[in-house]
Amino acid sequence: MYEKDPLNEGDHIEVKQEKQSKLKGVISTIVAGVIGSAFTLTTMQFIPNGNEEVQSAIVAQENGEAASELNVQQVSAPANNLADTIEQASKAIVGIVNKQQQTNRFNQSNEAVESGTGSGVIFKKTADGAYIVTNNHVIEGANEIEVSLHDGEKAKAELIGTDPLTDIAVLKIAGDVDVETLTFGDSSQLRAGDQVLAIGNPLGLDLSRTVTQGIVSAIDRTIAVSTSAGEWDLEVIQTDAAINPGNSGGALINTSGELIGINSLKISESGVEGLGFAIPSNEVQAIIDALIENGQVIRPYLGVSLASLEEIPPFYLQRISGEVTKGAMVTSIDPNSSAAKAGLQVEDILISIGGNEIADTTDLRKYLYAEFSIGDKVAIEFYRQGERKTVEVVLTSNQATK
Repeated sequence: MYEKDPLNEGDHIEVKQEKQSKLKGVISTIVAGVIGSAFTLTTMQFIPNGNEEVQSAIVAQENGEAASELNVQQVSAPANNLADTIEQASKAIVGIVNKQQQTNRFNQSNEAVESGTGSGVIFKKTADGAYIVTNNHVIEGANEIEVSLHDGEKAKAELIGTDPLTDIAVLKIAGDVDVETLTFGDSSQLRAGDQVLAIGNPLGLDLSRTVTQGIVSAIDRTIAVSTSAGEWDLEVIQTDAAINPGNSGGALINTSGELIGINSLKISESGVEGLGFAIPSNEVQAIIDALIENGQVIRPYLGVSLASLEEIPPFYLQRISGEVTKGAMVTSIDPNSSAAKAGLQVEDILISIGGNEIADTTDLRKYLYAEFSIGDKVAIEFYRQGERKTVEVVLTSNQATK
């Protein structure tokens, strides 16, 4: 709503005597001089003492000297153009199509058909191809993976490695491809309130390289997720930049165009908005290095399959556990594993590892992977037919069993 200016009255004061006019002129001159001096003094107070040239220049201007003699220098560079940053970063974003074999009921032939789509980020280019990071759930179960580049070209991708627990996968497209890469930023430097942008392919490739803007809502969040390798607590960055199905595997970048996260999930309950999550770039880097080197993340290995006690039918649990209410029950065991050699058996209920209490299978996995290394000897406490026991197990690697 606009307000009108106050009404100008337009009153005229007639000056009838010449002396009054002259006196008014003298007073105006004096007032102008005082105001000019006050302006000079006020301005001088806000100029650093060492900048004598600028002080002299201001005084010279007020004394009527030529402004053309001033030596004006630019002291700050212009801010990066956000559109330019996005345009450059978008060239490293790809579309990913997960194709799975299905039987054609008309001619009984098997063919790979589209099962889902997602996004990916090109992070490395070599003489023989380019490497792409995406989410494991984008390519999981694929018989064939197709990548759509920024210029519309399509290429088949090879799966280099995947880690279901952290939901990271690495692909490679072969050949001398014309692509750009994204530089990794340092996600440990992020703060709540930092401006970020999400780039990906929401709802399919028709909306490829869609850009959404937001801020870092929080750092160091932990989200419980269900993966094909079991339950896991995923360390994530929370953002309010819009993330939709198809954005998975895409980039979360800062305003400098650096990759600071891989967009992975959102909370989509009714009435919930602006809760998206990305895997921090520092964690992504460690995972992709391991995947390129080994095809998997090598972690300590017990050699047992487990079930949390709440997953076990009560009548069966009561028969084997007595008063035990927390822990993880061994449901199967690798006969060649160190756990089998240490004497663990099916139906043993594990209650602690290395002094850390185990409430469920998630606890065991968290302690095993986060606190211990391959070659460590750890004490495992368990119940067997109601009797409490302890064994020591030397941890091997998950790769050693393959």
